[in-house]
Amino acid sequence: MSKNNSLKVLLAGAECAPFVKLGGLADVMGTLPKELNQIGADARVIMPFHSQMKGKYGAQTKHRADFNINFAGGETYVGVEELFYNDVTYYLIDNEGFFGDAVYRGGLAEGEQYAFFCRAVIEAASRIGFIPDVIHCNDWQTGLIPILLRTQYGHWDIGNAKTIFTIHNMMYQGEFGFDQFEHWLGIDPKYDTPEFMHNYECASFMKAALVFADRLSTVSPTYAQEIRDPAFAYRQEGILNARAGDTWGILNGMNQEEFNPETDPLIPYHFNKDDLSGKKKDKIELIKNLGLSITPGVPIIGMVTRLTEQKGLDLVKYMLDEIMCTENVAFVILGTGDYEYEEFFRYMENKYKGRVCSYIAYDNAIAHQIYAASDLFLMPSKFEPCGISQMIALRYGTLPIVRETGGLRDTVQSYNEYEDTGNGFSFANYNAHEMLGAIRYALQTLQSPKRKHGLITRAMESDNSFAKSAKIYLDMYKSVL
Repeated sequence: MSKNNSLKVLLAGAECAPFVKLGGLADVMGTLPKELNQIGADARVIMPFHSQMKGKYGAQTKHRADFNINFAGGETYVGVEELFYNDVTYYLIDNEGFFGDAVYRGGLAEGEQYAFFCRAVIEAASRIGFIPDVIHCNDWQTGLIPILLRTQYGHWDIGNAKTIFTIHNMMYQGEFGFDQFEHWLGIDPKYDTPEFMHNYECASFMKAALVFADRLSTVSPTYAQEIRDPAFAYRQEGILNARAGDTWGILNGMNQEEFNPETDPLIPYHFNKDDLSGKKKDKIELIKNLGLSITPGVPIIGMVTRLTEQKGLDLVKYMLDEIMCTENVAFVILGTGDYEYEEFFRYMENKYKGRVCSYIAYDNAIAHQIYAASDLFLMPSKFEPCGISQMIALRYGTLPIVRETGGLRDTVQSYNEYEDTGNGFSFANYNAHEMLGAIRYALQTLQSPKRKHGLITRAMESDNSFAKSAKIYLDMYKSVL
């Protein structure tokens, strides 16, 4: 397919790797467009030109347009810079007033930031001459694009574009009083009803997207089912069940170039599934670097995570004493987050000196080394729309122990000792004793060299590339045309 006849896709989001990365959205925005382009699409990205980008990438951009948009009752400046990077075209929305400091300002200021961004995306696309067939919106910060497109831009050349809205996490919905949406963007008050934007006591970016987008998607097949349940829907189960037939569950991929045990510059020794000697050496280095006083034969359970309730840390808090007292293991955790968890893990490191390491910070090199050197990787999440850490662990032959939720269920197949199948371990219920049982079963299984080797081989053979998901995304785009 020639580029001129390609399906034109504009992916909109607040962050994108490697420019600005605060969460999993950045990995999707940074990897999916290139994969789409390799299978015949013309996929480009539009995002804010955050101040964090300007020092490193500003000199590489070229100015494409500047104009004013109608925003909050006045005329507001929009600049559009273009950056061609790693075979993908990026359009950067420039306005120092909105994107000159924090990526996410929080509260009302963040709502204003991204209400501005939603209108700027639509008008920028028209003014730079890239009229997409599909605008792929990601997370609540882009949730007003579908309603604006349908209710205010029907007479524009971009008015016929279809919209996809991907739910990366239902918990965050961009909720504000409807009067704010009316003030910022002139959205008609007739949409302040339960069938459109209103949800209980407020209106939201996400509700607008759930109603007006042509298709909805989530970042794993299981999460697409889970969000129809009130326990996962955060009060949106009505519209999500009504639109179940329009909702696709597409598993995120991972950046297999960044996380590759054969080439990773952040780990001391390289390895692959046919030669694991480097993994053993990496473990020895990690033991030394983190000050653990264990022999290389002692299993290491690793975690790289945000220290929040969502990540299942209440289960870990409840059981870590018993694990350390009854099992011959070491436990290593890297991350920052809630004060309660940070203090708990510091206390446990002091209590089990030499066997527990709590690295309360975020260090990318140490993270890679934990993925590469650990024997087991623990993810007991309360919910996990997709999760990428388990995919990285699999890639490095570190066997995940996960709760069967969202993308964890879709990527980790629990070990079956009778058929000798699976690539990790799992437990079903959000229960500390079930988690403990899965950990003990994993430790027992590791005692068999044959079983351990088979598990590691299958883990490293798992295909979690974006190439797979890109093909499904392309099918979804085509389904709306």
